[in-house]
Amino acid sequence: MISNQELAGSGRSARTERNSVIIRFAGDSGDGIQLTGRQFTNESALAGNDIATLPNFPAEIRAPAGTLAGVSGYQIHFGSEEIFTPGEVPDVLVAFNPAALKANLSDVKMGGIIVLNEDAFTDKNLSRVGYEQNPCDDENLKQNYRVFVVPISRLTKDALANTSLTPNEVDRCKNFFALGLMLWMFDRPREATRAWIDKKFKKRPELADANKIALEAGYTYGDATEIFDLSFSVKPADLEPGLYRNINGSTALAYGIVAAAQKSKLSVFFGAYPITPASDLLHELARHKRLGVMTFQAEDEIAAVCAAIGASYAGSLGVTSSSGPGIALKGEALGLAVCTELPLVVVDTQRAGPSTGMPTKTEQSDLLLALHGRHGEAPVCVLAASSPSTAFSMAYEACRIALKYMTPVILLSDGYIANGSEPWQIPDPSSLPEIINRRIDKTNNPDGPFMPYMRDEQSLARPWAVPGTPELMHRIGGLEKQDLSGNVSYDADNHAKMTALRAEKIARIASEIPPIKIDGDDNGEILLLGWGGTEGTLREAQRRCREEGISVSRLHLHYLNPLPADLEPALRKFKHVLIPEINTGQLKSIIRDKFLIDAKGYNAVRGQPLRSSKVVEAIKSLAQPH
Repeated sequence: MISNQELAGSGRSARTERNSVIIRFAGDSGDGIQLTGRQFTNESALAGNDIATLPNFPAEIRAPAGTLAGVSGYQIHFGSEEIFTPGEVPDVLVAFNPAALKANLSDVKMGGIIVLNEDAFTDKNLSRVGYEQNPCDDENLKQNYRVFVVPISRLTKDALANTSLTPNEVDRCKNFFALGLMLWMFDRPREATRAWIDKKFKKRPELADANKIALEAGYTYGDATEIFDLSFSVKPADLEPGLYRNINGSTALAYGIVAAAQKSKLSVFFGAYPITPASDLLHELARHKRLGVMTFQAEDEIAAVCAAIGASYAGSLGVTSSSGPGIALKGEALGLAVCTELPLVVVDTQRAGPSTGMPTKTEQSDLLLALHGRHGEAPVCVLAASSPSTAFSMAYEACRIALKYMTPVILLSDGYIANGSEPWQIPDPSSLPEIINRRIDKTNNPDGPFMPYMRDEQSLARPWAVPGTPELMHRIGGLEKQDLSGNVSYDADNHAKMTALRAEKIARIASEIPPIKIDGDDNGEILLLGWGGTEGTLREAQRRCREEGISVSRLHLHYLNPLPADLEPALRKFKHVLIPEINTGQLKSIIRDKFLIDAKGYNAVRGQPLRSSKVVEAIKSLAQPH
């Protein structure tokens, strides 16, 4: 991060080198904030930095302009060192209007940089958010921060004076002026942004030219004007050699699903109903029709999951996706997939609830829903991604388990993972685990009729007989099946046996879970136990504790049902087990119930990722003598 001394001493003669920087862009949802942040992220990734991002935007498609409710933000933490989180305290805030400043000022580091779009600080916009004095002229603000007042809108208009764009079109280019200014301040390249503009606006070359002019105008303004007397350089990170790309969680999920389908030589059927923040997975998979992916936007959540189950019955890899409200609606159909024992992958991109809740804010509150949110005894495998990169590997693993064990698998992501970005090392396809495809084309019972519930001895999976295959006719549906034959059965003993077999099949997945790896000592005072999108926060909290001489070990779970077989003995080697979660203590309850271990929780449900500083405080409270 940028120190106050560096801010005070920077000059135009040379760039000050920094290990890491946190920038937040903020403005109206119509100001192109998310696009600006993504492009700065892409340029930083191409410059070789490690990165983590946090998009933050209103749930409304177009919230009232100039209001606090309408503020959209995008935070980027980039550096030459390993970056675990998007950061807590921005070094730089670029505020496009008064609402953006008021909503974000309390987060900015004291002495940090604030760039204000002077043209938006009108009397009307100031009164709308309760400013009695214009912050552009506030000496108290300038005493606490390095404030740069820039007429971004006017300078953009001047730069585009000779274009044929309308005034509204010109104004919409101001985000590229701001982007160019920040690219200059932090010595970022611009080539990728120029190429993106050409591709994005290829059907309207006048817009492409205008946005590139605005970008260059912003860059030149930073370089030429004396108002900016500081600039910084962030060297590339020391990443493991390999081929990288910048990726967000939704894209990584899609790639993992496609990779698994290619590996198993199956087509993908993806049935979904649009819902924030899960819709981007539908959008991305729809781009891969040439790889055998069929996407279906259903009329509702129930139709989406039932169509995916039907596709699995027909021999495709059935996948469906939603967020918490949609997963609740899919519950009955998930029971059908359990009873029919068909492969199905269900992606839950969690968001803040209950009900509609806060659709664009993140949460981890669907763990108990995933484990138990069905009627009857209907166990499923539950996995969790922990970052955009692991979203790929866990999506692939969800498909592998679903196909090998002939079972539904729920994969938990969340809004932070889905929208956040980081460098991802593209794997060698030959290194991906093999996938067992249970589809058969001949009977498994030469001496009699086909037995659809005759099971593999190791996995207890049943065979996958595609309709229309000669001699493989069998019953399908939600009524209880007779063991082996699959005929409808109301026999009490058979129901007990089938219930036990379905549960044992899920339990046997534990035999394939890799041995747990504890970061730090494998026994001691405190173990930090997490799951899902809190991984970066917990890694940062652990690093801070180590810097202060506090010994903390860390373990992050990706398999939540079944849990790893070696988890309990590992937990018992620590005096304290602390489980931070963005819920009210769901994994903590599971650990206490299953292992009778007095796990402690740190819980915050603010719609935002956990703050590592707060986790450190929770760790210190356990480390203090009582």
